[in-house]
Amino acid sequence: MKRRVLKIHPDDNLIVALDNLQMGETIELDGIHYPIKENIKAKHKFATLDFAEGDTLIQYGITVGKAINTIEQGTAITTDNTRHSSQTYGKDGQTYEWKKPDVSKWQGASFQGIRRENGQVGTANYWLVVPLVFCQNRNVEQMKTALQDALGYSNETHYIDLARNLVKGHLTNQPDASSMSEDLISLPQERVFPNIDGVKFLTHSAGCGGTREDALSFCKLLAGYIHHPNVAGATVFSLGCQNAQMSLLQEELSRLEPNGDTPVLWFEQQAYGKERTMMDAAIKGTFEGLVKANQYQREAVPLSALKIGVECGGSDGFSGLSANPLIGRVVDKAVALGGASILGEFPELCGVEQNMLDRCTRPELKSRFSGLMKAYEAHALAAGASFDMNPSPGNIRDGLITDAMKSAGAALKGGAAPVSDVLDYTELMTQPGLNLLCTPGNDVESTTALVASGANLILFSTGLGTPTGNPIVPVLKISSNSTIAERMPDIIDFDAGPIVTGENTLDVLSNDLFELCLETVSGAYATKAKRLGQDDFIPWKRGVSL
Repeated sequence: MKRRVLKIHPDDNLIVALDNLQMGETIELDGIHYPIKENIKAKHKFATLDFAEGDTLIQYGITVGKAINTIEQGTAITTDNTRHSSQTYGKDGQTYEWKKPDVSKWQGASFQGIRRENGQVGTANYWLVVPLVFCQNRNVEQMKTALQDALGYSNETHYIDLARNLVKGHLTNQPDASSMSEDLISLPQERVFPNIDGVKFLTHSAGCGGTREDALSFCKLLAGYIHHPNVAGATVFSLGCQNAQMSLLQEELSRLEPNGDTPVLWFEQQAYGKERTMMDAAIKGTFEGLVKANQYQREAVPLSALKIGVECGGSDGFSGLSANPLIGRVVDKAVALGGASILGEFPELCGVEQNMLDRCTRPELKSRFSGLMKAYEAHALAAGASFDMNPSPGNIRDGLITDAMKSAGAALKGGAAPVSDVLDYTELMTQPGLNLLCTPGNDVESTTALVASGANLILFSTGLGTPTGNPIVPVLKISSNSTIAERMPDIIDFDAGPIVTGENTLDVLSNDLFELCLETVSGAYATKAKRLGQDDFIPWKRGVSL
């Protein structure tokens, strides 16, 4: 029988509706009967008792809000009766012990990765084209137009054919006869360089204005991308007069690669003169680089080379019940096998800070995490914002009423492993185990940062559906509910919905998802984001975005 409600933690005084509940019915859970006094939508929470103004609301066993007026038992928790509230935190907490998951099934296993000369292991093989300033975006786009189709990487032929057929029908006064196939978009089959997964072209709005600190942060971000093990080489465009100077990027790259392992081609327009002269040289040089990059081939590498970044976007009231804990189980497996995981989105750790502090393996990590959290919140307050503004309208509509409520479920993506390192934005991950990375909650900005810090696979949960990807790292999309998986099959890779309905378990599905991860990093499975060409890249302007 399908479950209709769920109490997540024994201490909770909120219950999650797994199905639409009607006013007048009575819900029984663990031998207790709860009269439902108003219609409550699935994914939302209702009160297990009568709350007075100021009473604490508890979910996941922690504080997620305060009642701002009386809330009757059996009525819904809403923005009209609840405000954000979270627990305080400090350096001293409970002793933390982690019981590693059973990974005997994968001991000694491997995946088909790409070894680089500097010892890094990639999960794909790309060439990167990067503008140092937004006024070079046009040159990057021209290069993309010239190379994508010629090299066999274009996946937009359906839309091109559709547009041409519409024009033809208009000019000949004939009705549109184009095929509107419902098939999922597939990858191009005939590539000039079979060992290269693609040439990726980044565009952005950074590099010129802003502070010198912005320019340095941006160059550190780009250096992380060029140094990434999924990148065989890069072409960099500069104008010449912008804040993000070539010398800044070169200096940051030299810190990551003292031996200059990744080949980089540099083109500065003001020094070149004619645009066509520069573009001809860039395209020819890039083509020569691709010839060499095509020599890389996949080989067996240990699972300890897995570096999984975790992310969520378009979250709903089921995300913290299914997709997020499922991802947490998977990254715990990777860590138990000697790999690494990265959890960012610091605004979505609001309310679970003490748990993260308790899991830190060294005192200095506790100090650093607390310092970064408090500095971020201070930046937000100075800009007229606060962490309690983090839930989006879509989050609220689907049951995530407060930031603490959202955070309690979002943090589950990080699993239960101890925290081995705490990183600031753009810092490179060097430690196996769970790493905390200071990023905003915005899913694209955060995913962009996870990759710059070294993630070679992203696990991304969504409850509402979001078309997010990354230019150089595979992004697996996990849905919190089966409705979204069925409605948006072109963006969802894995359905965690059966966990909510009780049709399947975290244990079983975490094994299935881990196997899909291994297929993906081996190049045997192309993510939906890759098939759709979802190459999202947004640098974080610190202190502005939540």
